[in-house]
Amino acid sequence: KICYIGIPADDINASAAFYKAVFDWEIRTRSDGTIAFTDSVGEVSGTWLTNCKPAAEPGFMIYVMVYDIAEMLDKVVLNGGLIVDRVNAEAKEITATFTDLFGNIIGLYQQPV
Repeated sequence: KICYIGIPADDINASAAFYKAVFDWEIRTRSDGTIAFTDSVGEVSGTWLTNCKPAAEPGFMIYVMVYDIAEMLDKVVLNGGLIVDRVNAEAKEITATFTDLFGNIIGLYQQPV
């Protein structure tokens, strides 16, 4: 399983607030003062990286599983992110992509019902 992710960001606090607002990730400060996160189901954790370029070019993609992809896209926009690709109603998989505040392209995945 994937267990740890480093997210490039110039402003860690702004990025942490974005991911908290959109995905309800738990944000915490470690004993050394760095900020980290755990996803809403306690499966994936990580931190922010200020010494890396944003993952702004399509390539290796991380998809976050969500219950309601339309609701998540609304939250992304409400919190300053931009939609890259909306849901394709004719695709076998329900996916969409967006950029976060620093240009990282992130995917959303909703299980078909």
